[in-house]
Amino acid sequence: MALTTVAIMPTAAQASSTQWGEPTPPPPPVTSGAIDPPPGTSVTEVSYGPHRRQKMDIWWPTDGGQKRPGVFLIHGGWWSSGDKKYMTEITRSYTELGYTVFNLNYRLSGDAAWPAQRVDALDAIATARRHAARWAFDPDNYVIVGFSAGGHVAASVGTYGNGVPGLKGVVGVSPVVSPLRAYQDGADTLDPLKVRLRDAAIRLAGGCEPKGRCSRVWASMEVSWHASRGDAPMFSVHSEDEFVPPRQSMALKSALNKAGVNMTVRSVPGTVHSSPLYRTFGVADEVQRWISRRVSDTRSDR
Repeated sequence: MALTTVAIMPTAAQASSTQWGEPTPPPPPVTSGAIDPPPGTSVTEVSYGPHRRQKMDIWWPTDGGQKRPGVFLIHGGWWSSGDKKYMTEITRSYTELGYTVFNLNYRLSGDAAWPAQRVDALDAIATARRHAARWAFDPDNYVIVGFSAGGHVAASVGTYGNGVPGLKGVVGVSPVVSPLRAYQDGADTLDPLKVRLRDAAIRLAGGCEPKGRCSRVWASMEVSWHASRGDAPMFSVHSEDEFVPPRQSMALKSALNKAGVNMTVRSVPGTVHSSPLYRTFGVADEVQRWISRRVSDTRSDR
């Protein structure tokens, strides 16, 4: 899809001690490309930071109606590859359901080590919330959906601090919520995907293994170690025999439950992973129902 880019600077992290200026008005709707937006929908690409990958596509209704709940999508790709363009079809599907959708790119592990990926997701969310009115977005009513490595980034936002303002839930599709478990699982195996995931986790940590001076960054990457009562409820789905096993999410569920936060873990037969798993019969519907309950009921079930 050909998109017009709007730069909204500085990033949320950079703006923590400065005032934001009034950003450039959004461009007109973009309707070209392989997947056109639904009628009455505008699409633009916004830069939320100076790096070439600190961009997000925003799909929002232009009917002049009420503010919509938001869905932030985070693509997968071993933390080292992938692009938001692969999420365009899923972006359109959530737009059709009435959401304002933010489809994120973020710095990859070859650009910057952890926690740059989490920082980027937080900056993108902060940018969206600061300028919510221009995208018919309710800044206090949104969820994050992440796929594979993007599921790790999403879950890390969900357990950041003692809660992220406005975040009502996090969905992980084959989320790598434990890079440390992935490191261990890939150490003595003939499964090439587990070996690749182990190498990808090492690269995410800046090229070092979880010991000595690198222990701190690996600890930061472990989602379950940061569970707290203010965290967002989560929903996670895995294939039973995929290379990112359900037990990763079960460990996170245990930690969140101990903190008083609800988490649902689903597993389906087979080995499919990430977006193909999302397209498995019934999975997308269940995810969408869970999201609908989260954004339509602001009462805490934690």
